[in-house]
Amino acid sequence: MRRTTKYPVSGANSLWQVYRTVSFWKVFKNVIVIQIGRYTPFMPLKNWLYRTFLGMKIGEKTALAFMVMPDIMFPEKITIGRNSIIGYNTTILAHEYLVDEYRLGDVVIGDEVMIGANTTILPGVTIGDRAVVGAGTLVHKDVPAGAFVAGNPMRVIRQEEHAFYRE
Repeated sequence: MRRTTKYPVSGANSLWQVYRTVSFWKVFKNVIVIQIGRYTPFMPLKNWLYRTFLGMKIGEKTALAFMVMPDIMFPEKITIGRNSIIGYNTTILAHEYLVDEYRLGDVVIGDEVMIGANTTILPGVTIGDRAVVGAGTLVHKDVPAGAFVAGNPMRVIRQEEHAFYRE
């Protein structure tokens, strides 16, 4: 199960009320920084931008490919470990706006994780160290360390017994 905190709203749907939940100026700044980062081909610069201006926690030698889309409203809820690869056009969400409520949840991506292109990661999930997520996967629940997962719905294809040990 995903770990999210629910915040009920009344009246119009929660997205219609978005600027009651997050500052317009924060979102405006985040959109500008993310658009620069999405097109930046230099990984150290992209990571610096995201750490400095968005509050994301990104480990050393981690590569966010071209067009990766971190959450524009709550990017500070995203943590990515060291030496991981986030594939082309992946979306990492830390929020969900629904009709009667909105939900926030931390996204934690471990060390040496490989996430394929066009993946969507929903709020409140943890992806364990050395996991592999196949291209186009909807990550809607936790991924165990060392697992290979893919599909929609996401399924565990293979689980390495000794995910943390390399010879």
